[in-house]
Amino acid sequence: MLISTKGRYALRVLIDMAEHQTGGYITLKEIANRQEISEKYLESIVKDLVHKGIVAGVRGKGGGYRLCRDADQINVGEVLCCMEGSLAPVTCVGTDNVPCARAAECRTLDFWQGLDDVIRRYTHSFTIADLMTKEEPGNDYVI
Repeated sequence: MLISTKGRYALRVLIDMAEHQTGGYITLKEIANRQEISEKYLESIVKDLVHKGIVAGVRGKGGGYRLCRDADQINVGEVLCCMEGSLAPVTCVGTDNVPCARAAECRTLDFWQGLDDVIRRYTHSFTIADLMTKEEPGNDYVI
């Protein structure tokens, strides 16, 4: 499984929006400048996030985008699935796929299902708020 730039940038955009949320709307131009991502590319990312109800947008003067939920209510797994479609390591264990005709005699199916479960549990165990928290260097010692 390889997460695309779209998935990685979506997380960066949401973290940026959460860090700069003031109650108003944030323009894509502001986000693009801070994140050094093309504004045109951000449009396609934000379009998907709006469609899934993760962000809301308003056009015109004073318009832009804002989070629909608090950062601690936006799940990383949900965002990645929105951008990637599926995080399944192989097609036969994806939630939208028809079971493989060889599933009954497949010797690797249990392995793929287990890996899929680990990926799903791990990505869904983080929120955007979790990603905003960055440990400061030097604070990792124990006395």
